[in-house]
Amino acid sequence: MTDAPLKLFNSLTRKLEEFQPVHAGEARVYTCGPTVYNYPHIGNMRAYVFADILGRTLSHQGLKLTHIINITDVGHLTDDADEGEDKMEKMAAEKAQSIWDIAKHYTEAYWADVKALNIRQPARWSVATDYIEDMLEFAKSIADKHCYECETGLYFDTTTVEDYGRLARAVTEEGEGRIDTVEGKRNAADFAIWRKTPRGEKRQMEWDSPWGKGAPGWHLECSVMGEKLLGFPFDIHTGGIDHREIHHPNEIAQNQAFCGCGGLSTATNSGAKIWMHNNFLVERSGKMSKSSGEFLRLQLLIDKGYHPLSYRLMCLQAHYRSELEFSWEGLTAALTRLKRMVMAAERLAQQASEAKQGQRLPSVSEFQHPKLRPLIDKFAAAMLDDLNTPIALTALEEALAVKKIDAGMKHAVVAYMDEVLGLDLFKLSRKDLRVRPKHAEISEEQIDEALERRKTARADKDFAASDAIRDELAAQGVEVMDGDPLGWEWKLT
Repeated sequence: MTDAPLKLFNSLTRKLEEFQPVHAGEARVYTCGPTVYNYPHIGNMRAYVFADILGRTLSHQGLKLTHIINITDVGHLTDDADEGEDKMEKMAAEKAQSIWDIAKHYTEAYWADVKALNIRQPARWSVATDYIEDMLEFAKSIADKHCYECETGLYFDTTTVEDYGRLARAVTEEGEGRIDTVEGKRNAADFAIWRKTPRGEKRQMEWDSPWGKGAPGWHLECSVMGEKLLGFPFDIHTGGIDHREIHHPNEIAQNQAFCGCGGLSTATNSGAKIWMHNNFLVERSGKMSKSSGEFLRLQLLIDKGYHPLSYRLMCLQAHYRSELEFSWEGLTAALTRLKRMVMAAERLAQQASEAKQGQRLPSVSEFQHPKLRPLIDKFAAAMLDDLNTPIALTALEEALAVKKIDAGMKHAVVAYMDEVLGLDLFKLSRKDLRVRPKHAEISEEQIDEALERRKTARADKDFAASDAIRDELAAQGVEVMDGDPLGWEWKLT
């Protein structure tokens, strides 16, 4: 991007730090992926938009990116604090389906959302059940010094590692206060490495182990796959801010035990050099919870007529470490903003194709035009300042608005910025953004025909007929947008 350093906020140290790769010329990143027991809601998807922006920025720094996202298909309980049923087993029982079928269905639904949001594919999707043998070997390697067995399984003794809970900053004399005590646990904060199948029961997913038949604890899988696929220490571990309180501290404790390393004043002892967390998406009606009926998933937004990239843009309008409040009004505003950018990009692409075809332009880093250079620098500085996408977006819009400049140069600059932000401006059209709501019955052909009749009526000054056609369309859920500055003409409501 530039020769300036990339600075990222490390949740472990609570500081903004200059990114220095563990391996020269490389960036190795692990992102906590979904538990595939249900559809992801849009709050879940904010984490992957954030991780995608991080990955794109690292790539634009000229680094070879290896990004791993895991798929949790076993081990995650209904309470993150080692209580309740396995989420996968619970959903399989409710649906009366194979747990493998449940995992396949919701994994594919998650991947569809990833594609719709223009999130780049990682180097690998690591599926938890593909690493059971590795989990067993990992657990055996730390069991003697760091674990103990009780009736329900093999537990990690959090007092055996230094600085447990530093990431969450929630350690007290009694340990992690909001974790309930499980019978047989030595300390409230101790957590399951291997969970035994209760006597007289049979799980759909269970394996033999030195501690009895059962399944791995949720925290174990990420330690194992991170070490197996990226090696300790790797560069960056990402996830939602909810993981900062229990899941990631437990993962770090396992990593410390496995490496035989010391305290967390040295960040690399945690298994990753930098830990990054995106903040919550807040929705006031309570529909962010999957326990609600029509919870907010990406498909619901599409069904209501919103292009999925309007949600990506909505995420970019707030810094990843800030809370982002969701509202339909806010999403509508994001869609309008995206429309403006797409229309400007369409005009620019046409101008660039007409001007000086075949001319080879220098790279963006070489552009010294007085109108473009400040915008390139503004964009780069924003992204290198802990991924400040709100400022970067304004630089992109300002670049689109620059007048009296070579269209090819302008196109190159906008494409460079868009590649980092991932809005696909030169691949989208106005028509693409006019998403048909699921409930809409009228076809676009019928709308266009009615609008032609209305245009004729208005030309003939037959305003009664014009109003009647407008009312006819409104009754079918079509809002005619007279005087719309975007020239959108109509939308389905």
